[in-house]
Amino acid sequence: MTTLPTEAPDTLPDRHASPGRQSAGGWLVYCTAAVAVLALLAGVLVWQKVTSMQEQLARQSADAIGQATEAKSSARQAQDLALETAAKLAVSDAKLAEVALQRTQVEELIQSLSRSRDENLVADIDSSIRLAQQQAQFTGSVDPMLAALKSADNRLARTAQPRLAPLQRAIARDVARIQATPLSDTPTLLLQLDELALLADDLPIANAVGLARPPETLARKPQEAISQWWLRVWAQLQAEVKDLVRVSKISEPEAALLSPEQSFFLRENFKLRILNARLGLLARQVEQARADLATASTVLRRYFAPESRKTQTAAALLQQVRMRMRTLELPRLDDTLAALSTAASGR
Repeated sequence: MTTLPTEAPDTLPDRHASPGRQSAGGWLVYCTAAVAVLALLAGVLVWQKVTSMQEQLARQSADAIGQATEAKSSARQAQDLALETAAKLAVSDAKLAEVALQRTQVEELIQSLSRSRDENLVADIDSSIRLAQQQAQFTGSVDPMLAALKSADNRLARTAQPRLAPLQRAIARDVARIQATPLSDTPTLLLQLDELALLADDLPIANAVGLARPPETLARKPQEAISQWWLRVWAQLQAEVKDLVRVSKISEPEAALLSPEQSFFLRENFKLRILNARLGLLARQVEQARADLATASTVLRRYFAPESRKTQTAAALLQQVRMRMRTLELPRLDDTLAALSTAASGR
């Protein structure tokens, strides 16, 4: 048998509830619905805001990714540029080092050329001065030495090398010494020696007798009067008588013992002494020439007549030549040659 459930009297709907209670429940439903709608609207708004934020974040992320990509590309370009710059800098450093090396080589070459030029200049000046010194010794004149020294001074002045300044000062000292040295004129001395050689044939020997006069005819001339003819004959006789005896003083005994043949050789010996002195003067053998002139002076004083005017003239001329030969020594260029040696050695 089936039993039907029975409802409790308190659980059954109260169909007969009051109208005020029903209105309160409606308001609650409305409020709940309104809250739900508001929540739904708020959710929609929040969802839209979140969506916009996501979009904004996506855009920012995309922008950041793009900027990062660009930065990475810029960094790569900067790195490539830095590598290229480093390579160019390395090439520039290599070229700079090469240029510095070339500059050093060029400077060394210039210095070598300068030293070579200075050495050639010093050698050229040395050879020219030595050649001028030889020419001065041959000619007996200082003009070749002065010309060589002045030419060397001009060349050094054009070069303007400080290390050659001592050479210029040495040249200036030698030029001043040469110009201040009195020198005899060699051609004049040669002419005086030639005059002495010509006088040697006419110099009278100290023991020589009177020269034989040419015989004069005593015949009377057609236009001559008798008285004048007798006077001429008388004068001729007196001269002959006076020539028979001659008294003279001979200070040197050797002169009185000379024979006529020895007198001839004595005169020739005197002439040879003069000619030897002349040759020695031409050969620049001054000491030998002085010795020959001293011997000739001794011979002239000892064996020739001192009272003769020709002997006196020869003695004066010989003394003058000997005095001039004392100043015949050419000055030496010791300072210039020493400076040239120092410059050639590179000190």
